[in-house]
Amino acid sequence: MADPRFRGSGVALVTPFDDAGVNEAVLRELVRFQQREGTDALVVCGSTGEAATMSPAEQRLALEIVLDETSGSMPVIMGCGGSDTRQVARLAVQAAEAGADALLVSAPPYNKPTQKGLVAHYRAMLEAQDRPLIVYNVPGRTSVNILPATVAELGTDERVIGVKEACGDISQVAELARLVGERMLLWSGNDDQVVPIMALGGAGVISVLANVAPRATSRMAHLFLDGDVAGARALQLLLLPLIAALFAESNPIPVKAGVAMLGFDVGPLRLPLTAISEATRQRLEAALRDAGIAVPVSPPR
Repeated sequence: MADPRFRGSGVALVTPFDDAGVNEAVLRELVRFQQREGTDALVVCGSTGEAATMSPAEQRLALEIVLDETSGSMPVIMGCGGSDTRQVARLAVQAAEAGADALLVSAPPYNKPTQKGLVAHYRAMLEAQDRPLIVYNVPGRTSVNILPATVAELGTDERVIGVKEACGDISQVAELARLVGERMLLWSGNDDQVVPIMALGGAGVISVLANVAPRATSRMAHLFLDGDVAGARALQLLLLPLIAALFAESNPIPVKAGVAMLGFDVGPLRLPLTAISEATRQRLEAALRDAGIAVPVSPPR
């Protein structure tokens, strides 16, 4: 089992689909692409991977494919999310049984639990299985904000190894770093805040951007880790237009289109997500080229 406590760039992988379900051949291609480009860890079946529309069997298959392709060469982290704690615990057990190195667990969406309920939810995941756990705070999707004091309470269990923080509030991130930065790793969950969060002690990023710009994303994080703050800052600023294009529509609509632009047959999005608009597609193509990423010129539509 790989050590899940990585520093640098972890990618929240898109999931390629075909008529039968998960497209194994293309998923293996994506893993090899990320390995070649210097990505440090892989996250399977997060929100970027459309896990909400995948069956438990499909989620397990995707994880098993990635684990087989990596053969222990890098951390493979499994996303586990949902509104029913019992069902999420079953997903956590499944991920542990399949061999995930760690679990990335988001707050339950829609229910809007209290901070006490969040603690109970995460403790249920720890009681159900034996893998390390990463807390994922993404209130823009879940409608609940995991407060720094709540993370600190969870962090009294040594199996809670880190936080993917996507609250967007840099002051909250600073308070989180103050409370847990000595004993837990902190990864940016927002691609436009990688350098700011690393300046507060963050270990890197769990990234959407890395699906289409893995080398640049990894380089940005590692420049900072190596002490080249100016170089990391320059890359962060250079990549901002591409990051904005990737979130011009609901994630993963643009990023899955972007991965297809790179030549990977990732297949369609699953409803209720629909295909990228023409205006966003053109914006994304231009942003990729401006960032130095070669994409074929699309024919007029």
